[in-house]
Amino acid sequence: MQELALRSELDFNSETYKDAYSRINAIVIEGEQEAHQNYIDMAQLLPEDEAELIRLSKMENRHKKGFQACGKNLDVTPDMDYAQQFFSQLHNNFQTAKAEGKIVTCLLIQSLIIEAFAIAAYNIYIPVADPFARKITEGVVKDEYTHLNFGEIWLKEHFEASKAELEEANKKNLPIVWQMLNQVEKDAEVLGMEKEALVEDFMISYGEALSNIGFSTREIMKMSSHGLSAA
Repeated sequence: MQELALRSELDFNSETYKDAYSRINAIVIEGEQEAHQNYIDMAQLLPEDEAELIRLSKMENRHKKGFQACGKNLDVTPDMDYAQQFFSQLHNNFQTAKAEGKIVTCLLIQSLIIEAFAIAAYNIYIPVADPFARKITEGVVKDEYTHLNFGEIWLKEHFEASKAELEEANKKNLPIVWQMLNQVEKDAEVLGMEKEALVEDFMISYGEALSNIGFSTREIMKMSSHGLSAA
């Protein structure tokens, strides 16, 4: 009931809401575009999984179009320059890993970090979204779990060989998520999304993924602390 009351208090047509939405909407559009390209890039590194990775990339492209429609529905122009800058560090780290043939790092960035970040954002957004965006986002979040699952399965099957690189990639990339969460905090609040809830949901999804791959609870706590130290 509290969530419904909060949504009823939001003025989706106010200038304040639309201003914040122009950046949040751009972030989700850019996030889906990054994912679309990242899965295409990973298909080059994992030719045996090319068909599945191309299928996932096409799903991400459909998601992008759905979120573009959400912006149009509210008559908001997404600030794509802002969003590209928002993702620039993860984007650059992914491209560096790809150039070095580090598929484990690529999978951690895209299939674990970005997917868990998206799942957290969408889960927290759905209760406070406008009716059109809520329907779109509910459909998208179901797909994101399958994308997270691809990375989990591959990394679980190659866990021992991947473990050291995963720990190093986590150390380098998890702090970036905290910087991203801090950067988006004020705009998210305008949309009715609390940073604490975003952090909690992200850590649950990310921690479960690490557990499914094969890390112990102690190891997950240690890996998670690399993000918290940047908060």
